[in-house]
Amino acid sequence: MQFTGRRRKLAVHPHNELYGHCLQLYGQPPLENISLSEFETFAVERLKLLKTVENLGVSFVKMSEQYSKKLHAEISGLNFPYRAEVDELNLNKSQAGPSEYEKRRKDHISHFILRLAYCQTEDLRRWFIQQEMDLFRHRFTDLLPKYKTEFLHRNNLKYDTISLEEKKNIRDQLINSSYGFSGTTVVEQDFYKVPFQDALDLVRTRKVFLQGGYAYIPHQEIVTIVLNDFRTRLSKALALTARSLPAVQSDERLQPLLNHLSHAYVGQDYSIQKNIGKVSLEQIDALSAKSFPLCMRQLHKALRDNHHLRHGGRMQYGLFLKGIGLTLEQALQFWRSEFIRGKVDTDKFDKAYAYSIRHMFGKEGKRTDYTPYSCMKVILSNPPSQGDYHGCPFRHSDPELLKQKLQSYKLSPSGIIQILDLVKGMHYQLACQKYFELTHNIEDAGFSLNHPNQYFMESQKLLGGGKEIKKEVEMPQKVQENAAANGASVQPQPNTTQAMEEMGDLESYFLDE
Repeated sequence: MQFTGRRRKLAVHPHNELYGHCLQLYGQPPLENISLSEFETFAVERLKLLKTVENLGVSFVKMSEQYSKKLHAEISGLNFPYRAEVDELNLNKSQAGPSEYEKRRKDHISHFILRLAYCQTEDLRRWFIQQEMDLFRHRFTDLLPKYKTEFLHRNNLKYDTISLEEKKNIRDQLINSSYGFSGTTVVEQDFYKVPFQDALDLVRTRKVFLQGGYAYIPHQEIVTIVLNDFRTRLSKALALTARSLPAVQSDERLQPLLNHLSHAYVGQDYSIQKNIGKVSLEQIDALSAKSFPLCMRQLHKALRDNHHLRHGGRMQYGLFLKGIGLTLEQALQFWRSEFIRGKVDTDKFDKAYAYSIRHMFGKEGKRTDYTPYSCMKVILSNPPSQGDYHGCPFRHSDPELLKQKLQSYKLSPSGIIQILDLVKGMHYQLACQKYFELTHNIEDAGFSLNHPNQYFMESQKLLGGGKEIKKEVEMPQKVQENAAANGASVQPQPNTTQAMEEMGDLESYFLDE
């Protein structure tokens, strides 16, 4: 991928103006060469960060202690820049992991990559702007005052703090106009002198003192001014990027990746079966009640009740069971034993359905090891029609029917209200995460839910107390932990475009007669 060659200049002069501060307004696009691999890695990791920003913004009060602590951990874990307390002389040095320069470069480039992916529709632009603003607010607020002033000057926002003498001269006016300030706090706090037209929101709400065409803004309110400027710049930049998008989409290497990024799953690859063969068929009923997400619990019940699932349900549920550890032999036995209880005899099952199951396990056709569906794929693709049981119950069920289903599972009335509020706000994955917390009787799940198999693993981890699932035919009710849940690191899906093509190919083998 070429942004045009400037990488050599940056490498030779790493302490350049572009990365001189840990925070930026992304006014200058990157002008260097990067590989497609790095392009995809940067995009996926920033997308993961923005999705965390979104989830935390719904789960916690923004800028609260819990919110800030969790977001800081995610920023640090993904190796994005966080604080400015890095000596410029040591910008390119690192005791362990990426240097501060590399983190700032990644922050810069990844932002512009996602601009390309999220400029395509108004909804995508709105989502991207909101998450970037929340991330920016968190990072700016955490800066020390001197680094805030440095940031303002670097970005031609010439807002200077007033002197102690000037502060004393207008002390009473500052106290009266600024909420929660006393004489002592006025002396201790920094105030910025800003042209009033740049602070109209604060002027409108009467939060600042006006004099001589200037607004005197407390340091904790300056973020409002900077955020407005950031929003304006980013909104205009996305509109300009959208106009240039046809030229980018003509590149056959980038078009599939950019189109997929807006709906991408960025978590663990559950096609890698670390726990294969550790779940027995006798355990599935008990596991479905304790450790299956609602979508899979619904499919399991429909299969047991009707002894059949249509192709959408078989794909979604079959790949999930494969992901939790069923072997090919177990899967064939499971589906055959259930289908022959209905209208399908053994001969018809072997002719019409067995091939598709072997294909799912990579034993037929292209020999591809298919990946279980992520939450985003369940939510966004192939909505269920009448007679179908696949899809996401939080996305595709009528709210009243969903309420009745949750009541049948003995969830508390207050918990059901919380879930329905999240559904109303279209936060379907957070609704499922709340369902996890309520059914496991915990306050905070401690993870961001992105995948049905992740739900299963986290449930087993919680219920099993850190032990692996053991294959127990005698005691199928005992639910124990999945060994794969110990894998703390999250790897991006290696080839998202290929995964989409493979799923499309697999669907053709699941069509009903």
